[in-house]
Amino acid sequence: MTMTPETVAAPDAPGPSGVPADTADDAPAFAPRQATSFERLREGAAVWGRRVGARIAVVAGVIQVTGWVVIAVAIVLWITALTLGWEEAFVAAIVATVLALLCVGFLFGRTAYDVDLDLTRTRVVVGERAVGALKLANRTSRALLPSEIVLPVGSGRGVFQVPRLHAGQEHEELFAIPTTHRSVLSVGPVSVLRGDPLGLFERTHDRRQAVDLFVHPRTLPLEGLSLGQMRDLEGLPDQHLARDDVSFHALRDYQPGDDLRHVHWKSTARTGTLMVREYEQTRRSHFVVALSTHPGEYRDADEFETAISVTGSVGLRALRDSRTLDVRTSEGKIRAETGRRFLDSLSAIETTKPRDGGIVALAGILAAHSPDAAVAILICGSTVDAGQIRLACSRVPFGVRTIAVIADGRLESPALRRVGDADVVALGHLDQLPNALRKVLS
Repeated sequence: MTMTPETVAAPDAPGPSGVPADTADDAPAFAPRQATSFERLREGAAVWGRRVGARIAVVAGVIQVTGWVVIAVAIVLWITALTLGWEEAFVAAIVATVLALLCVGFLFGRTAYDVDLDLTRTRVVVGERAVGALKLANRTSRALLPSEIVLPVGSGRGVFQVPRLHAGQEHEELFAIPTTHRSVLSVGPVSVLRGDPLGLFERTHDRRQAVDLFVHPRTLPLEGLSLGQMRDLEGLPDQHLARDDVSFHALRDYQPGDDLRHVHWKSTARTGTLMVREYEQTRRSHFVVALSTHPGEYRDADEFETAISVTGSVGLRALRDSRTLDVRTSEGKIRAETGRRFLDSLSAIETTKPRDGGIVALAGILAAHSPDAAVAILICGSTVDAGQIRLACSRVPFGVRTIAVIADGRLESPALRRVGDADVVALGHLDQLPNALRKVLS
């Protein structure tokens, strides 16, 4: 058997630069420069500086305002006593120093509680109370001294007094959180507070992560109302006729421009006239809600809350009707896949001044992102004039059922009017919404 020799390059064959071919690609372009002693010293000093700064920040966080005052007074008294030799200042300096040292002793001790924060409901409607329980247990083998438990709730906090707990003993505190405003409240983290009776020093240890409490806006169910006369492919067609769709309506004579694919050849052969199929237009159940969050379009916060409640009410009605819901604000699209997620998103909405304007710009964004919508509802405040409403409605794509809702706290009863092809509803409060929509849709 004859074997053909193959040409194999020698592993130590030099490359074009005089370096062996197998090591030419692996050789670094340049050797790394060694750090000088000064650079290493500077880097070490920076690391130690960061560590010392972190420790100082921890210590500074323990000292309260009263503690800083006592420390400053003690320093001034010591300087005065040592400089001027005043015995009174010397005695006062000793008293202030001893007082501070005694208060520092209250910071020491174990706080090894097993903390359990239980909110019975993490989602409530504005005005309701969120009830919860705070359970603490001593899982150690020794007794724990009395202490305070701090429970932050939004910008406030609740303080609970915990008695002395023996080994294995438990303690439970019940609490209720009033909800007067729509918001997303951060409940926690639960902190164990240790401090002195004079309030000079305070030390906390977080024992539990925070829990979000969603305060949903008030909404109405809108029972018996169907927002918009649109149908999907599984329902009934609407009243508009189309040359190309899926719901057959009738036969008619051929007109120039008709698609020859829709010619009904059997009827054409029987009548001797070219006959084409005519269809009823079907539309998807695509429901769009546009909420302006521009602060200049609302007279006060109550009008904005009414607009939020209207948005939630009509959005939930659309979701119950199994329609595709698209909700947009001046800051962008919000999530509305389910009713819970939709209300969670509404809880966090705040008024923000957009760069491109209010309801008029929002209507243009709606037309660009949802051109196939079936029903569009524009929601804004009472400072929007009739010209802006007309311009906003004109930006909605042709053929889309448009309803503009204005939150106006000065109205005692709803006001209805037509602006072009759109219905405009002005409301004083949320309870007027069902009757107003019933009149618009009748």
